[in-house]
Amino acid sequence: MDVMGDKATLFESGRFVQPSVEEPTRDELTDMVDAAEEVRLALAAQSGDAEAASVLGAILLRRGDLDGAEPHLRAATAAGDRAAANNLGVLLHQRGYPEEAAGWWRIASVAGSAAAAHALGRYHRERGDEPAAEYWLRQSAEQGHALGAYALADLLEHRGDVGAEHWMRAAAERGHREAAYRLARALDRPAAGPEDETGADNAVAEAEQWYRQAAARGHRRAALHLGAILEKRGELKEAGRWYLTSAKDGEARAACALGFLLRDAGDTESAAVWWLRAAQDGDGNAANALGALHAERGETQTAERWYRAALDAGDDNGAYNLGLLCAEQGRTAQAEQWYRRAAYAGHREAANALAILLLQAGDAVGAEPWFSKAAEAGSVDAAFNLGILYAGRGTEHGAETALRWYERAAAAGHTEAALQVGIARLREGEEQEAERHLRCAAGGGSAEAAYRLAALLDARRPPEPAHELGEVVHEKTECEEWYERAATQGHRRAQVRVGMLAAARGDVVEAARWYREAAEAGSRNGAFNLGLLLAREGSEPEAAVWWTRAADAGHGRAALRLALVYARRGELAEGQRWADRAVALGPAEVSERAGRLRDALREELSA
Repeated sequence: MDVMGDKATLFESGRFVQPSVEEPTRDELTDMVDAAEEVRLALAAQSGDAEAASVLGAILLRRGDLDGAEPHLRAATAAGDRAAANNLGVLLHQRGYPEEAAGWWRIASVAGSAAAAHALGRYHRERGDEPAAEYWLRQSAEQGHALGAYALADLLEHRGDVGAEHWMRAAAERGHREAAYRLARALDRPAAGPEDETGADNAVAEAEQWYRQAAARGHRRAALHLGAILEKRGELKEAGRWYLTSAKDGEARAACALGFLLRDAGDTESAAVWWLRAAQDGDGNAANALGALHAERGETQTAERWYRAALDAGDDNGAYNLGLLCAEQGRTAQAEQWYRRAAYAGHREAANALAILLLQAGDAVGAEPWFSKAAEAGSVDAAFNLGILYAGRGTEHGAETALRWYERAAAAGHTEAALQVGIARLREGEEQEAERHLRCAAGGGSAEAAYRLAALLDARRPPEPAHELGEVVHEKTECEEWYERAATQGHRRAQVRVGMLAAARGDVVEAARWYREAAEAGSRNGAFNLGLLLAREGSEPEAAVWWTRAADAGHGRAALRLALVYARRGELAEGQRWADRAVALGPAEVSERAGRLRDALREELSA
C-alpha cells in the first residue's frame, strides 16, 4: 500500500490513537474539536477527503463510538492513510480482534508509524514472541516514540540486557513518567562499599531529579520517594508537600510518612488523621503508629485493636507491640505468646524481648537461643544481653564469650557494651584499647565510662604543684573535664573527685558544692571530705554532722574523726563509742589509731 503524505506531518497531526497502555503522550490527548468542526470533517469525509475521514475516525474512536469510527477509518486506510491504519488496529483490538488489529498495525508500521510499531511490539510480547517484539519496539523507539522506548527498555530489562538503561533514560527524557520513576529507583540504590560514596551521592542526586520529573507528572510513588529523600536531608517542609501530594493520590505509605512528619512537628491530631487514612488502606506501619498513640493515651483496648490490624496487614511489628502492651499490663503469658509469634516471623527485637521474659522467669537455658537468634539477626541489645548472660556464668570460657558479644554490640554503637569492653581491656592491661572503648561509651552518655576514662587519664598525668588556698586556676585538664561530665550526670565518685581537684586548686566553694552533692546522693566519701573542708574552715559542729553520716554508712576515718571531736569536747564515753566503731570499720591504719585512742579514753574514764 502506498503511503500518502509526509511522515512528520502525519505524526504531528494527532491522528494516531494509542491502544490502552501506560500513558499516552500529550499530543495524543489534545485533539479535541467542537461540534462545528466535526460537522465540517464529516462533510469532507463524505466527499472523499481521506485525511478528514482519518481525523474524524480518530475523534470518534477516542469518544468510544467504535461503530461510528470504523467506516471512516477503513475508508481512510484504503486511501493509504497510515494514521488511520494504526487507529483501525486500535479499534479492532478494543473489539477483541487482536490478530486483525496486528495486521493493520504492521501495515502502519511499515509505512513509518511509530505508534503502530509500539502497538505491534506489545502485541508480540503479550504472545511471548520476544524477538519480534524487540524488533518492532526498537523501530518505534528509534523514531523517538516515548512509549516505544519505555516498552523496549522494559523488555530488555526483563532479559537482563545492559541496553535497557539507555532506552529507559530515552523514554524518561521524552517525558514518560513511569520510565522516569523506574530510572530513579535504579539510581537510588545504596553504594556497594565506602569507595562508592561519591558515585552514590551523584546517583542519588540524579535520582532526585528523575523523581521530581515523575512526581510533577502525577506519579504518586515518585512523590513518596522524593519526599523521603528531602526528609532525610532535613528539608521537611518540601518533603511534607510531596508526601501530601502522594497521599492525596491514594499512596498509603505517603500518608503514613506524612503522619510521622506531623507528629514530629507536634501536631499529633493531624498525624492521627493521616495514619487512620493509611491504616484503613492497609498500611501496617500506620496501624502500629495509631496503636502506639492510643497506648500513650492509656486507651489500651483501642491500641490493641490497631496492633491487631497491623498484624492482619502483614506487619510483624503488630505482634511485637501486642507483646509489649501485654507485658506492661502484667499479662506475661500473653506477652510471651505475641513475642513468640513475632520472633518466629523473624522479628529480632521480639526475639530479644522473649529471651528477657524467659530469663526473668528463671529459664536461662530457654533464653539463650533467642538471644542468639536476635543477635545474629542484628539486634544490638540482644548481643549485649547475650554478653551479660555469658558473663554471669563466672567461668573463663563464659567471660571470653561475653567479651566477644560485648565487642560486637560495641562495634554497633551500644554504649554499655563499649563500657564493658573498656573495663575488660583495663583488667588485661591494654590501656590504648581500653581508652578507645571508654571514649566511645563516654561519648554515648555513660557516666561510669566518663569516670573510668578520667581516672585512666588522671593516672598518666604528672603531679601538679600545690596551690595556695583560695588561688583559682582556670585551665582544666582533659581528665578533669571527663570527671565533671560524669559528675554532672550524678556519678558520686566523680563528684567526689571533682571536689578533690577543686580543693587542690584552692577553689573551696566549688569543692564544697561537689562534696555536698555527692554526700546528699549517699556518698560516704563525699560526706567525709565535706566534713574535712568544713572543719578546715572552722565549722567543726557542721563537719561533725557530715562525719556522722559518713560513719553511719561505714566510713572508718569519719568514725575516728568523730571520736577525736568528742574526746576534745570532754564527752569521753561518746568518743570511746566512735573509737570502737572506727576499730571495727578500719582500714588497718585507722583501726590501729582508733584502738590507741579507745584505750586512752577507757583509762581516762576508769581513773
